[in-house]
Amino acid sequence: MSPRRLGRCEGLVALVTGGSGGIGEALASELALRGMALALLARRPEALDASAGRLRALGARVTTHPCDVRDTASIAAAMDAAAAAHGRLDLVAACAGIGRHVPFAEHDAASIDAILATNVAGHVHTLRCALPYLREKGGWIVSVSSVAGRLGQPDEAVYSASKFAVTGLSEALTIELAPRGIHVLTVYPGFVRTGFVPEAELPRVPESALRTAVEPDAVARAIVNALERGSHELTVPKLAAGGYVVRTLAPALFRRILAWVRRGVLP
Repeated sequence: MSPRRLGRCEGLVALVTGGSGGIGEALASELALRGMALALLARRPEALDASAGRLRALGARVTTHPCDVRDTASIAAAMDAAAAAHGRLDLVAACAGIGRHVPFAEHDAASIDAILATNVAGHVHTLRCALPYLREKGGWIVSVSSVAGRLGQPDEAVYSASKFAVTGLSEALTIELAPRGIHVLTVYPGFVRTGFVPEAELPRVPESALRTAVEPDAVARAIVNALERGSHELTVPKLAAGGYVVRTLAPALFRRILAWVRRGVLP
């Protein structure tokens, strides 16, 4: 299974969900600097327009397509409109996602349903709707999971569950889609400095995560570099990948460490 490396980007088109901010907009910016045209999808039209304005200032060709990934028909319509506007899709980045820092017992049903609908069903249907376009000439999928999708996180149990689902989907598609010329890169960010965590929940974020937090631009650059190398997995920051080793070789020790890290918010 030879990797498909991203090379010359001029003439290529990237579709990015969650493109109105955070990792999505930062990735769109990196791709624009390399010459890609962009189709941005997000729920809020005004935020999309603001993001598109910033990218056009870089000289990018950008179209915007308001879309709620929780609505399958909305995803399909936005995907079709983006492909019609640009004539092709070469890279699809599924960056849309939501989360909560709250004990599992205190989660309300509405927030659980929203997280699962956005992070799991929305992700699945985004990639499913993209396949007809990527199958034409091959291409790339950037599937944004999380370190919490490799290491179950207390105080984020539902979010972790949703990102574990993204990890499983991505690992399967890495092999399933390779014969079609579609390269899948799964991204595992740690804590990223965006508006992802509500202000009221920031005190629940472990101090160690805040110390090692990365900027969206750094994640975006790492993603593009990984695509150029033909990588299938990327953890940002790299230090977080050490947890995977500890979890595999010494699971009991890992659980003790994680309980200590989260001691300030666990009951």
